Amino acid sequence: MLKNRIITTGLRYLGTPYVYNAPAFRTDMFDCSSFIQYIFGVNGISLPRNSRQQFEVGIPISFTLIQKGDLLFFTTKTRKNRKGLSKIGHVAIYIGNNQMLHTSRPTNKVMISEITSYWKTAFVGAKRLL
Repeated sequence: MLKNRIITTGLRYLGTPYVYNAPAFRTDMFDCSSFIQYIFGVNGISLPRNSRQQFEVGIPISFTLIQKGDLLFFTTKTRKNRKGLSKIGHVAIYIGNNQMLHTSRPTNKVMISEITSYWKTAFVGAKRLL
């Protein structure tokens, strides 16, 4: 199944360093959106470069209906008071069991995170591409 292939691709990069504004299609470093763009791209799904552009793709899904392979979009401390697309500052892929695969600060690497109350508060929306 394609969503499992995309997740498996992403899991290969656990521990890869996070670098803000990392170049597209590099595998020695990622930011959140270049990571998502890469793991979907090598599996045949072309995505735009940044999280705000990625939010414009796919079918909107409510948080209660998310499934493996859905993209999760969040705001950040510096963007939380903005409106519309400019509020979005982070993207991750849902991998099931209340967990997401992503890369961000402060851990500065590709990792699996539990979707805690922090992430639920920062949640802006989800999109289904698959």
